Amino acid sequence: MANQTPAVKTAITPRRDEDFPEWYQQVVRAAEMAESSDVRGCMVIRPWGYGIWENMQRQLDAMFKATGHRNAYFPLFIPLSYFEREASHVEGFAKECAIVTHTRLEVNAEGKMVPASPLTEPLVVRPTSETIIGASYAKWVQSYRDLPILINQWANVVRWEMRPRVFLRTTEFLWQEGHTVHETDEEARAETRQMLDVYETFVRDHLAIPVFSGEKSESERFPGAVQTLCIEAMVQDRKAIQAGTSHFLGQNFSRASGIQFQSRTGAQEFGWTTSWGMSTRLIGAVIMTHADDDGLVLPPRIAPTHIVILPIMTKEETRARVLEAAEKLAGELRAQMYFGAPIEVEVDQRDLGGGVKNWEWIKKGVPLRVELGPRDLESGTVAVSRRDQPLKTKEFLPMAELVGRAAQLLDSIQQNLLERARQFRDTHTRAIESKEEFYDFFTPKNPSKPEIHGGFALAHWNGSREVEEHIKSDLKVTIRCIPFGAHAGAEESGTCPFTGEPSARRVIWGKSY
Repeated sequence: MANQTPAVKTAITPRRDEDFPEWYQQVVRAAEMAESSDVRGCMVIRPWGYGIWENMQRQLDAMFKATGHRNAYFPLFIPLSYFEREASHVEGFAKECAIVTHTRLEVNAEGKMVPASPLTEPLVVRPTSETIIGASYAKWVQSYRDLPILINQWANVVRWEMRPRVFLRTTEFLWQEGHTVHETDEEARAETRQMLDVYETFVRDHLAIPVFSGEKSESERFPGAVQTLCIEAMVQDRKAIQAGTSHFLGQNFSRASGIQFQSRTGAQEFGWTTSWGMSTRLIGAVIMTHADDDGLVLPPRIAPTHIVILPIMTKEETRARVLEAAEKLAGELRAQMYFGAPIEVEVDQRDLGGGVKNWEWIKKGVPLRVELGPRDLESGTVAVSRRDQPLKTKEFLPMAELVGRAAQLLDSIQQNLLERARQFRDTHTRAIESKEEFYDFFTPKNPSKPEIHGGFALAHWNGSREVEEHIKSDLKVTIRCIPFGAHAGAEESGTCPFTGEPSARRVIWGKSY
């Protein structure tokens, strides 16, 4: 009987290659990021997960304000009649809407609470805010001098989800939505592209996720949009996840909402509008891009804690000295700056075994772990472990050197995660020339228990929606974006492998979340 290699023991089971969806759920649970609530389809975001969101929100908000945008807040409830003004918008969201129809509860004859007092008009719980914001903009805009309006909203939205998955698809989730009005078509289109570039920069430089950017095909556009731009990332099961969208809405929503202004020539014109957004789904993208079989791996720029100090207190007689040294080191580290803010440090003083505490922080993905015990006090060094390196790898540094190099170490982890993700994406992005090769690329070898397969296919397309729908039906593969620039020869003309007809360029195909 042949010798069998023993399975590698990991903190997360199953491993990614065994059951990626369940691995994802276990990483979220082990890192104490979020959990399902008693309300079907909704999640509780726990402090560690919400700390990640707070950092993402703070950093992205600063980027919005740097481009001239300001924050406001609009109602959660939207009159149904507002949606009826924009037919395609209603059609796009109709199946996902939650509706409020009553204002009061009463006790019936059986002693049960039942809705009473029907509303004269049903209210839709915000799935997106174009219509309610448009009503305000119609009041605010009278002249070209009132333009542009550049507003963002941080809020929650509700889209009734039949197949919930924490962070990726939930009935209620957190997001931001920008809504702008412009004097001209050109200004609105420039805004649409500018905000896509903001998202691309944020996702690449803050989340360490490389993306392809481009335009959505007509069938994948946001309801009511003239043009939808998006950025697409590839996660470790080689599926695509949309990491941000920016929509040029033309004058469609202005006409529906009555956003008109007196032009420079004195004529009445409709405004040109945009909308753009990203959500807590990006936390899911971070998990699926960077986590490993031992738990979460966090890019330092969004980590709630950058460094955790683990005091080794096996003997009571040295406990006080070790804790004092740990707090002193923490104070020196907190005085250092990383990415425009003080380094976040936690000293884990819990009365738990060192191994237990160490594994908890590994699973939470904290970028740097620092062990400090009695022997370290004598030597003046500490053991430093990076979450982007093998778990047993340690570097012994003098305390003063750790303080001086802390920001550099964090930035090294950030850049390493980006490069690792970029290499993964590029390895699994393939230029494909034939229909047979395309179908083989997206078909698992084991249909009963599909292995991780596929990736991004750069293939020509004749522009036909029928072709797009046929491939979606056959393989559950869609056009993720029509990429900007010359990604792997994307701009070269060729032949559509599905029809044999001429094609002006390649598009990016993939399976998606």
